[in-house]
Amino acid sequence: MSDFKKINPSEITDNPFDLIGKDWALVAAKNGDYCNMMTASWGGVGIMWNKPAAFTFIRPQRFTFGLMEKEDYYSLSFYDEEYREALKFCGTQSGRDFDKAAECNLTPCFDEKAPYFKEAKLVMICRKMYAQDLNEQSIIDTKMLGPQYNGDDYHKMYISEIIKVLKK
Repeated sequence: MSDFKKINPSEITDNPFDLIGKDWALVAAKNGDYCNMMTASWGGVGIMWNKPAAFTFIRPQRFTFGLMEKEDYYSLSFYDEEYREALKFCGTQSGRDFDKAAECNLTPCFDEKAPYFKEAKLVMICRKMYAQDLNEQSIIDTKMLGPQYNGDDYHKMYISEIIKVLKK
């Protein structure tokens, strides 16, 4: 953590629409000393139950999903453009088949709660508060069904308290 400074979530100056939708994030979770990550370009940040919160969505088919289900904590980390290829790899390859950190030359760091990577520019350590499976019956804009869901592969939504923010 030596390259990082702990800041208050309200001190984040980056645009969250760019961080998540354009720059992308890595969602990382662990099981013991093993961690895996996946790329996310959906989600959000805001306030929930008077706490700074992250809204994270993961499909059950993803290897990271199993780790998320077993642990209470995970991280969201954000990177400079030079890591775009690593983010593409982590979004298209499975941790079942690759050690993604090794393949992408990312250095795992283990916070007392969740893994993150030394190469990140911004890290949010998150504690799950609520989870719910998305489902067809709850989707009001049914035009989303075709382009986003080609079967019964709906995301699970996690609403999580942002308990720590680290910035370089």
